[in-house]
Amino acid sequence: MCTTASFGLPLSMRALEYSEARKFSVVEKALPEVREQDILIKVNASGVCGTDLHIHDGEFGAQFPLVPGHETVGVVAAFGKGVHGFEVGDRVVADNSELCGHCYYCRRGKELFCENFIAHGVMVDGGFAEYARYPAYRVFKFKNLSDVNATLLEPAACAAHGLDRIAPQMGSSVLLFGAGPTGLILAQLLRQNGGCRTVIAAPAGLKMELAKSLDAADEYVELPRETKPAAARMEKLLTDNPYGFDIVVEATGSAKMLENAINFVTKGGKLVVYGVYGDDDRVSLPPNVIFKEEISVIGSFSQTYKFPAAIDYLDGGRIKIDGIVNKTFRLEEWQACLEAMKNKSVVKAAIVFS
Repeated sequence: MCTTASFGLPLSMRALEYSEARKFSVVEKALPEVREQDILIKVNASGVCGTDLHIHDGEFGAQFPLVPGHETVGVVAAFGKGVHGFEVGDRVVADNSELCGHCYYCRRGKELFCENFIAHGVMVDGGFAEYARYPAYRVFKFKNLSDVNATLLEPAACAAHGLDRIAPQMGSSVLLFGAGPTGLILAQLLRQNGGCRTVIAAPAGLKMELAKSLDAADEYVELPRETKPAAARMEKLLTDNPYGFDIVVEATGSAKMLENAINFVTKGGKLVVYGVYGDDDRVSLPPNVIFKEEISVIGSFSQTYKFPAAIDYLDGGRIKIDGIVNKTFRLEEWQACLEAMKNKSVVKAAIVFS
């Protein structure tokens, strides 16, 4: 029971489907059934991120068979009879999460930790398909962004949640390790919301040049990839900033870098654990330093209810993102996309359908 697109809906669709970890193929599938409160999206682009590499290996709670893709952008193709406020053809982006609203955490306003959390593209089918279904309350309209750039709205929502977690004060100094897509967005958000001096420290190369082109920070520190030169450059960074920084964000996902990052936090400052780490990673932090210097260690994971903020900033042009998604692939090119992600020859990739 739904309103169908004026151009009609096909009986089947093409999708990239995993039967199990590391085994995937492009298949023909029936379109998802549209329930009363659902929206069916004709997918134009779906972003690819590091999480998809983990899903490829069967990690991050992936449940097979599965169509991955958790950064879905397209147009409304159909919707259930209980959906209001949308029209066929609306340009939309989908929040990949579904929340139950009645578990222990949901009833306490902590929906991020919903015990019945469902993630599209991880636990149920997502956006690496010509059509994808989402609850209407997790679908949002946008106007100005290209489809490819709009795939950054989900990462930007995560960065907006990070901003809420950090709660920067005016005049804060910021040091951000890493120049990945979400890190570049978070750096700009911090710079516009209290960070009067923002420094990005990352290896020289594609991502650092992009950071500069986006004017994502006030200063840029290029870290050599070799161990000894990198240690010397970190030591100089510490010497040049003897009082440290109010906010230090570790956005590389390196446990070793996280251990080092605390050395750059000023007294009363905040250390933000923002990267994605391995389940078996462990770090050693000096508890007496945390105690005596009143350092706050903050985690920031995913997001809830931050898509409107992300759209305000990106669709309104307040955050620069051109060039972050620097390569696109078709479904049939998924293996090449995986290889490009693994060898870091792309900043961020997207699967496109048009």
